[in-house]
Amino acid sequence: MSAKRLVLASNNAKKAVEMQALLAPLGIEVVAQATLGIPEAEEPHPTFVENALAKARHASALSGLPAVADDSGLCVAALGGAPGVLSARYAGEPKSDIRNNALLLERLAAYEEAEERRAYFYSAVVLVRHADDPRPLIADGEWHGTILHAARGEGGFGYDPLFWLPDLEQSAAELDAALKNTLSHRGAAMRHLLDRLKYHPL
Repeated sequence: MSAKRLVLASNNAKKAVEMQALLAPLGIEVVAQATLGIPEAEEPHPTFVENALAKARHASALSGLPAVADDSGLCVAALGGAPGVLSARYAGEPKSDIRNNALLLERLAAYEEAEERRAYFYSAVVLVRHADDPRPLIADGEWHGTILHAARGEGGFGYDPLFWLPDLEQSAAELDAALKNTLSHRGAAMRHLLDRLKYHPL
């Protein structure tokens, strides 16, 4: 496949690095929307898929290029699936990982046992070839673990320092970036997307 440019509908620099690493083998160059002066889209929808689609169409319309977006979040069983689609803004505006994590710990304070603190990350990834693409490629993935009582690790972003992986005895923020890509919800969704791109190339 010849080199293709694809806009990432996100201003998250770490997410752009993850996406680039995953798409590079297909000869796809990921361009973060911020480098093109594209503002973030509204995310008013109640589902991850709808929000990802809205973001991808927005970035494609303003860039004239194919676009990919993911909408992902943390779903905690004891909190009825919250923070869910509100994960990035759980503690309100402006976005703050520190405040989001603090609020999550506060709301889980009554739950002591690991079984009560079960959670999973979910990612919906949507790719559109153009803004009005009637057949967007949609993929998703999950990553299961539990929520710690205190943050561990310096890597990752978002809720990674609180997301504990019992089998590895590490938090998501303690993982090597390459290993994280093989295990994470976004990595699973992107592998699903890559499989679809084999049959539906840009």
